[in-house]
Amino acid sequence: MTRTFKSLLVASLLLGATAAQAQTGGPNALNPGDQVRIAVWRNAEMSGDFTVAPNGTLNHPLYREVQVTGIPFTSVEERLRTFISRYTTNPQFVILPLVKIIVGGEVRAPNMFSVPPETTVTQAVILAGGPSERGKLDRVRLLREGQTIHLDMGRPDSQAASLQVRSGDQIIIPRSTNVFRDFIGPTASMVGAIAAIVSIFLR
Repeated sequence: MTRTFKSLLVASLLLGATAAQAQTGGPNALNPGDQVRIAVWRNAEMSGDFTVAPNGTLNHPLYREVQVTGIPFTSVEERLRTFISRYTTNPQFVILPLVKIIVGGEVRAPNMFSVPPETTVTQAVILAGGPSERGKLDRVRLLREGQTIHLDMGRPDSQAASLQVRSGDQIIIPRSTNVFRDFIGPTASMVGAIAAIVSIFLR
């Protein structure tokens, strides 16, 4: 078992655990383990990337009283705007929710990513370095909320080009089957090795 596979397996289990603790707010909602990027003009203490805690607030001494799960992204921004206004007059800031997803299988850089919710499945695969030469693009699996959605990314009109990711999504590119590479090649190599060993004994 490779280190990359182990990391993805652990990440997958963590995503499942945090999703189970989340308050359901529909597809446009944050879950524990997601992040919120906040940039407050001339206020470094209130700026940064903050992880959503298991109780649905942000891991920050001030923001931990703001509940950000179970509500739409627009409501998250409104709540944070109201909260920041208590500390800064007429605050200038930018808030960007980031959802956790996994892209794995036959991609060049499988990993867990924090991406804006407007990210499409195709963009997520590109973020992971794109499919490898063994990637099977016509049977891409999108694991979402206990269901499997099959996508054909090999078509120009693929749904993956417009389908946006959600918190906890797992995108898996399967490996294409090559008869010579996967079966005939290894068998021929084994037969050759056995023949070489037999030849040595016969001498």
